[in-house]
Amino acid sequence: MTEKDTVVVFTARSPDRIFREGGSQAWVLNPVRAKLCKWLVCTQNRHNPDHEFSDATEPHGSAFLIGKISAITQSPEEGAEDRWIIEISEAARISVPGVWKHWRNPVRYVALPELALGVGIDDLQFEPVSRRPAQTEGEGQSAPWPPATLTIAEAKKALAATFGVKPEAVEITIRG
Repeated sequence: MTEKDTVVVFTARSPDRIFREGGSQAWVLNPVRAKLCKWLVCTQNRHNPDHEFSDATEPHGSAFLIGKISAITQSPEEGAEDRWIIEISEAARISVPGVWKHWRNPVRYVALPELALGVGIDDLQFEPVSRRPAQTEGEGQSAPWPPATLTIAEAKKALAATFGVKPEAVEITIRG
């Protein structure tokens, strides 16, 4: 049996947005399992009814991006406390039609060769991806990261993402 080293997602986000956000989000997934994967393959969902959310640009069902997974962290999006971002350190744009096979869930774990992309990893032109902090609402400027101060809630959220648990499962003790 071949190792399932790839997370395939069916996303309504464009490749430019994925590069800008540093990965693909906001997914309900098993962070422990996803952390075992090396590759992210994004396939395009052009049928998402939420037009404010969707900025899809690629043909429906096609694989349009392959990225090297660097981290699985909690999604910074508001209202997405139980969702995750698959962060990537580098990515290559591809165009392979019909990769998404109408699977039941929009997140799938596979072995990369199963996707039959028709291109070898060594033949791709990877570009570095650097996650940019989310825009501060109303200011149009990037929020600093790491923040100058860190709250207990923020620390719990970050540690929970690192260890694949819910923030409520993290206890922090400060000794003076």
